[in-house]
Amino acid sequence: MLLLCSSTGVHALQDDAEKPIHITGNAAQIDQMRQTLVYRGNVRIDQGSLRVVADEMTVEYENERVVKIVARGQPARYQQALAADQGHVRANASVIVYHTQDEALDLQGDARLLQHGNELTGEHIRYDIVQGKVDAKADDEGPVRMILQPARVFP
Repeated sequence: MLLLCSSTGVHALQDDAEKPIHITGNAAQIDQMRQTLVYRGNVRIDQGSLRVVADEMTVEYENERVVKIVARGQPARYQQALAADQGHVRANASVIVYHTQDEALDLQGDARLLQHGNELTGEHIRYDIVQGKVDAKADDEGPVRMILQPARVFP
């Protein structure tokens, strides 16, 4: 198992976490005993500039606050604007787990994270949105791979 720790300067907009979460899908099921909402079919979550699109999402809440969103898709997709007009960070994986309280993402299964043409792939990627830190792990079938674009010189 390979572990990669990087502080690549991937900082998303911090005020996104303070915005309301909007969820749409073809069907929704609420289980108040388990404190979950399950959305199926063309599911989309928007929170500020953050967007997650998937085939199915499970929203877990405690004390009327969302604590975790699990998105499954072929693949599930994530994007969010970066601070100071730096473009977007994008990701996709079979499963995306968004920890709303920690403002962190776990990308599981054929995980891929992209920013400014740089690309990180592995079986599991943990992305700390606030700190801009990324940890990636491989499985027995393949390594963690990174493609870095050459530095650009601006006049």
